[in-house]
Amino acid sequence: MSGNRLKIFSGSSNPKLAEQISRVLGVPLGKTKLSRFKSGELYCLYEESVRNCDVFLVQTFSHPINEHFVELLVMIDAAKRASARTVNLVVPYYGYARQERKAAPREPISAKMVADVLTTVGADRVITIDLHANAIQGFFNIPVDHLTALDLVSDYIRKKNIVNPIVVSPDAGRATTAERLANILNAPFAMMIKKRPAHNESVITHVIGEVEGHTPIIIEDLIDTGTTIVNVVEGLKERGAHDVYVCATHPVFSGPALERLDHPSIKEVVITDTIAIPEDHASRFKVISVAPLLANAINIVVDGGSISSLFKYGGV
Repeated sequence: MSGNRLKIFSGSSNPKLAEQISRVLGVPLGKTKLSRFKSGELYCLYEESVRNCDVFLVQTFSHPINEHFVELLVMIDAAKRASARTVNLVVPYYGYARQERKAAPREPISAKMVADVLTTVGADRVITIDLHANAIQGFFNIPVDHLTALDLVSDYIRKKNIVNPIVVSPDAGRATTAERLANILNAPFAMMIKKRPAHNESVITHVIGEVEGHTPIIIEDLIDTGTTIVNVVEGLKERGAHDVYVCATHPVFSGPALERLDHPSIKEVVITDTIAIPEDHASRFKVISVAPLLANAINIVVDGGSISSLFKYGGV
């Protein structure tokens, strides 16, 4: 690897993940000074030269998302003005992705707006994981390397040797991913039909598939408040299913989500570290690191190769 020209810097959202990525690559994490003025304005200073370097900025859009978004913009601008050769964004969780289309009149398409702002400020490439909608890649006019944590989750679940499993999609939007996981596990597939009376609220209306006597494996791209997942779990239990495994890439975990998901009918919650969660979480939470996946993607971007080589069971 061209380590002398590769520089990795971390925003304040998930420094532990950035450190792990640097460790896998064998490249020291770059030094930055990130601070706030009394007024709340953000400040960034690179404490080492980035001239003619391929700079990778690791920043996930976790809470407080708007702070981390603007901080990333400031970091991009500082790198461009310091004559970085390229500025590459490692955004494990791409926020605002649930606003990828107009579902009602006079709504924004915020996922497109975020893409426009990142590109206008000076990003040359984006590396991300499990976008809420694959079409968001097309919102950018720069390369987007869209990775998936499905291989990591699949390998972990396979090792559990779950008896009589059934893969459950909590809604129609996750059906394709759930079907892929079901094929990998050679398991049947079911889908929940729900309606949303308001943001972060859902009501299960139908279940397509026979879940009685099975051990459900719910697959999601993200978990926010946990309300939908708990509703799905309780709906499955009412229909005779065993205790449930919940799998998701992004642990957004707003409000009391951690407590809500520490549910007696949930056997395990399998998530990744695209977003940092408290160290003192309950034992039913299993965190899988995406650092090796992101490090391999960075290696391919710098030295050449195919991103698709990272997908054991096919890309997203």
